[in-house]
Order: sequence, then structure tokens, then C-alpha cells
Amino acid sequence: MTQRIWAGLLAVPLLLALWVTALLIPLPYVTYEPGLTVDILDSSGGEEIIQVSGHKTYRDNGELRLTTVFVPRPESDVNLFQLMEAWVSPDDAVYPRRVVYPKGETDEASQKEGALQMVSSQDAAVAVALTELGIDYTAAPKIVAVDPKAPAQGELKAGDLVLAVGGEPVTTSAQVEKAVRASGAGNPLDLRIERSGHERTVSVTPEDRDGTPRVGIELFPSYRFPFQVSVGIDDRIGGPSAGLMFSLGIYDTLTPGSLTGGDVVAGTGEIRASGKVAPIGGIQQKIAAAREEGVTLFLVPSANCREALGARNGDVQLVRAARMHDVVAALEARVDDPEARLPSCESEAS
Repeated sequence: MTQRIWAGLLAVPLLLALWVTALLIPLPYVTYEPGLTVDILDSSGGEEIIQVSGHKTYRDNGELRLTTVFVPRPESDVNLFQLMEAWVSPDDAVYPRRVVYPKGETDEASQKEGALQMVSSQDAAVAVALTELGIDYTAAPKIVAVDPKAPAQGELKAGDLVLAVGGEPVTTSAQVEKAVRASGAGNPLDLRIERSGHERTVSVTPEDRDGTPRVGIELFPSYRFPFQVSVGIDDRIGGPSAGLMFSLGIYDTLTPGSLTGGDVVAGTGEIRASGKVAPIGGIQQKIAAAREEGVTLFLVPSANCREALGARNGDVQLVRAARMHDVVAALEARVDDPEARLPSCESEAS
């Protein structure tokens, strides 16, 4: 057997070992890929995704699609081949893991944070939609988690709005915390809450934790609305980036006519209580997801416009979204005149 043949035979297992190593060794990067799009004006499981109780609704045949990005979870490993596939794909992206996830981030912590952001974004979306409609509401802190080993367990639930503590009305989380501290540990404390649209009073006795009276609840800024609005989105979709589309969907549902003119409109953007549309991550992947669905108009947060222009948008028109009011005005103008000139990402980036 010649030396060349021996060298070839030895090279085969070495090459296989290299391939196996490349497959097994995780690398400090994550990939971004186009994810699902969801029409929030559609129904799921026989029920409308946007549910309204106590106010007239108007359904139409248009579509408002939220867009998502598929990102591996913090504890998932990404190997060389996955990175190479993302690098060569014109619609995918690769980012250092440290840019996307804090050091030590777990799947559980990431999922919890995403769920809290989703709850907050839905509350803000309802508030912004009602503001656009001129409907009044008030601030009220919402319970988003209850410690199973704390006094609140069995009395308070996630989703409860806290209206008063010790007989004093509250509108912020800080007011609730201050009232609990002032009551002192071991003293029963009445909390007036709203649960599923109904008010009730519960009594909870704070206990001392590290020298501070606590009842064991986690609060988030929220609102008390004159009627009930909920958005039934898959629990696997988290984060705040669907806020704008939620607001538009709620506004469309509460007003006669079609905000989209019966067309398919997609978009993204975190919605602030002020109505401002804040930037998000993965804008190019979201545009790609919308393009694959045949969407022709995509709403882009103003601060994402420059990055969005680098996406393969095909026939998708990129419309700049600065504030909820501006977006509603642009879409209504488009319904009245399909050739209407809309705010563009090109003008924002120039």
C-alpha cells in the first residue's frame, strides 16, 4: 500500500472528527430567521383573536399581521453549520450571543421576561387605541405574578388590577408598595381589586421579608378600561414588538369600515403609552416573513427605517411608523385613495 493511500486513509477519520467537532461545539452566536406572521383580525379555535366585551365591534375582511423572528433560546447551542447556513442566507442574520442575551440568561427567565413584555404591550396597545378613539380610562397597577409561598397566595391572582390599598385609591405600583410597607408586618390589610371586570375586596396580612413588610406580588403599570379588551395570542410569542399591530387591530375592531381597505398589512413596533412607535430587533427578518406571505405594505418604526432598507423587500412597500395617530391617518388616507402618498422609510433614512 503506497504512502499516498495510507495518508488518504488516515485523513478520512480526521476529517470526520473535524465535522463531528464542528457539529458538537457550541459557538457564542445566535441566529435570526424569519418567523411566523399572525393576522390579529382573524380567529383562533373558533374565537376572534381580539375579544371585546361591553362595546360594539366591527369585523371586516382585511388583515393586520404581526410579524416575528425565530431566535434560538438562551440555553440552546448553535453550531458552525447553523451559523454558516445563516451567513449565506440573504434573509437570516448572525449576532454575538452577548448582544442578544445577558450573561447567564436561562430559558425560563427569558420566557418569563417575554411573557411580561407581551402583557405590558397589550395593555399599552389598548390604552393607545382608546386614546385615539377619545375614550377615557384610568391607570391601575396590574398583578403579573404571585409568590406561591407568600401571604397573597390564594387571595390575589395574576391579572388582578389593584384599585385601593387600606381604603386609599392607588394608580401606581409605587403607591401599592408604599401602602403595604406603611401597614406593617402582621397587620391585616384590605386590597380593593378588579378581577375579570368585577370588583372585590380581599384581606392580606403582610409578612416581614428582609426587614420589609411584603405580601408577595409583582406589579406592572397598567390601566382600568371602561370595557374589556383582550388579545388571544399564542403563549410562545413574547416580547413587546407586536404593540403597534395590537393597537391598530383594536382600533379597527372598534370602528366601522376597514382600516386596511380589505388588504393585507403587516408591521412591527413597540407601542408606548404616549402613542410613539419604538424600534425593535430583527426588522429585516420580519420584512422577509411578510414578503413570503405576499404582503404589499409593511409598517416600520421610524428608528428601524435605515436598517429596513437593507432587507429584501421585493414588492413590499415600507411605510414609516412614527406614532399611532400618524399610522391611522396614513392607512385611512390609503383607503380613501389607493394612490395616496404615505410616509416612507426612504424619506426617513435620507
